[in-house]
Amino acid sequence: MKILVEGEHIDGLGHVNNTQYIQWCEQAAWAHSASLGMNLDVYQALDRAMAVVRAEFNYSKAAYIGDELVVGTWLTSMDNKLSMERVFEVRSRATGDLLCEGLWRFVCIRLSTGKPSRMPVEFIESYAPAIARSA
Repeated sequence: MKILVEGEHIDGLGHVNNTQYIQWCEQAAWAHSASLGMNLDVYQALDRAMAVVRAEFNYSKAAYIGDELVVGTWLTSMDNKLSMERVFEVRSRATGDLLCEGLWRFVCIRLSTGKPSRMPVEFIESYAPAIARSA
């Protein structure tokens, strides 16, 4: 996902606010899930969702007004048909420098109860082929 840093993204220190990176990562995650056929409508129809249970972010460099960024995300694991992991990178489009990296761990929940639940077959069929495996 391409981003142009604008004034609304800047905090009192004059650079992109840390929470803004998280919002961009969330937008990229939803776009990636939708590209796999898993959007909010599907989640609601199946009464299931992947809920974030742990989030980690590391910030390496700052971004400023006018910077062009690229947000990348991919899935890295799926365990026991209950949990999944997604990683993120935010990079400068001009230099390729890593500005922020993140990791989310998810658990599948039943929307009607909020309790953990095994992934429906539709999740497995959509998400499993998209898992990026390490060599």
